[in-house]
Amino acid sequence: MRTISIINLKGGVGKTVTSINMAYELMHNHDCRVLLIDCDKQGNTSKFMKCHDYDKKSLSDVLLGTAGIMEVSVRTKFALIDVVPANMSLLKADRQVLLDTTKPQQSRVREALEQVRDQYTYCVIDCAPDINISVINALVASDDVIIPVTIDKFAFDGIREILEQIRDVKKYYNPKLEFIGCLVTQYKKSELCDEGIKLLEDFCGRVLETKISWTQVVSRSTFAGEPISVHSPRCGAAGGYKNLAAEYERRIGR
Repeated sequence: MRTISIINLKGGVGKTVTSINMAYELMHNHDCRVLLIDCDKQGNTSKFMKCHDYDKKSLSDVLLGTAGIMEVSVRTKFALIDVVPANMSLLKADRQVLLDTTKPQQSRVREALEQVRDQYTYCVIDCAPDINISVINALVASDDVIIPVTIDKFAFDGIREILEQIRDVKKYYNPKLEFIGCLVTQYKKSELCDEGIKLLEDFCGRVLETKISWTQVVSRSTFAGEPISVHSPRCGAAGGYKNLAAEYERRIGR
């Protein structure tokens, strides 16, 4: 199983949309079984997948060691996608993990994923716009990191901190962790946007060839609870996420 964290400290850049649609494209076009982990207390991935529920176990239980991945994961309407949901209880779980010094704090998700490693081809983690203990757990458990970015005045906000965190996790906890690159979302063909991408390449060194075009269909698809290529298969963003899954697999040699 290959694990990918989708992260940015800036909100509104398409982390959740990217996580959901990448998971779907890996499943649909590449016939892979995918585990989708919601690692954000807002639970937007869980809400999209209709499994946001305070009465059932969630990622919080995995972090606290009171449940395993198999007990927490939920089957979805997509045959080969399971979800580990999250909700606001993750805020309390983060605090409890930091107070618990009886066992390692940073590697709990990685250890839990070992139980299901042979059951999935990919695990996609939708990370919160934060660097907290649950997000650090996601990075420690991951093979790869993708940073969705919008090209605007605040495009580079937080990227330096994420890259530093990736380097720290790689050095101290997870030597196999790799930064795959920045994914430009909400792309509009313009001189300004293309200049911004060049600056981004100079800044972080790695920008994916795939760009996700801006379209209102993205917002509509979230209301419909459907991946973009299901909701509107001919739109540019649908093609973009298909290309993203294919480019990712090329980059990791699959």
